[in-house]
Amino acid sequence: MGLRPVDLARRAGVSTQLVRNYEASGILPPAPRSDTGYRQYGPEHLQALLTYRALYPGFGAETATEIMRAVHNGDEALAYRLVDAAHAALHEQRLATDAASEALGALAAEYVDEQPVTGPSLLVGELAHRLGVRTSALRVWEAAGLLAPSREPGTKYRRYGPEEVRDARIIHMLRQGRYYFEQIKPVLDGLRRTGSTDALRTAIAERRAAHDRQTKAMLYGAALLHELITAGQQDGSAPTALAQ
Repeated sequence: MGLRPVDLARRAGVSTQLVRNYEASGILPPAPRSDTGYRQYGPEHLQALLTYRALYPGFGAETATEIMRAVHNGDEALAYRLVDAAHAALHEQRLATDAASEALGALAAEYVDEQPVTGPSLLVGELAHRLGVRTSALRVWEAAGLLAPSREPGTKYRRYGPEEVRDARIIHMLRQGRYYFEQIKPVLDGLRRTGSTDALRTAIAERRAAHDRQTKAMLYGAALLHELITAGQQDGSAPTALAQ
C-alpha cells in the first residue's frame, strides 16, 4: 500500500515539506511517480526516513546525510567508514576533554596560590599569538565579559596583565572543548572570587555527560542503520539494497 508524504511526515514527526527536502537531498531513495505526478512512497522510504532521524542526533546532519546517500548508492563500505570516522572523532573529543581537565586543574591552582601571578604584560597581538587564536577572538571574549584588559594611556592599546593572560588560557582551553560563554563565565567568576573549582568541575562533568549522550544516540542510530542495510540485503531491492 502506497504512502503519501503526509503519512511519512506524521510517522517521523516532521513536515511534509521536510520529507520532500529529504528526498531531494538523497536522504530518501527516489520515489516513483503516479500517472498523475504524485509521489508514491513505500515502506522502504519510511524506514529510510526513520533511520536518518535516528542517525541525526548522534552523527549530525552532514554525516547522517552522507551515510544515507552511501546506503542508497549501494556503497556499504563507505557507510561503515563514515560511522567509524564519527566514532573516532568522538573518541578524540573525549581524550581532549581529559587532557583539558588536567591542564585546567593546574591553571586553576594558580587562583588559590598565595603567591601573586607573575609574567609579562602583553598586547592583544602578542597574547593572540601565544594562544594561537585571532585577535578578534580576544575582542569577542572581552565583549562577552570574560576578559577585562587595561588600556595604555595615550595609545589606548589593550594590555593583558599576568592574571588576564592566565584567564585567557583557561577561556581558550574551554572554547577548544566547545564550551559556551555562558558556561565559561561562572567558571571564571568562581575562580576569581574564591578560588573555587566547583563550576569548573561541573563544566567538565557536563561535557563528559554530553559525550555519553552522543555515544548513546550514535548506538541507537547505528542499530536502525543495521536494520536498513540488512533489509536491503535480504530483499535485494534497489536503491536501498547493498548487495551487488
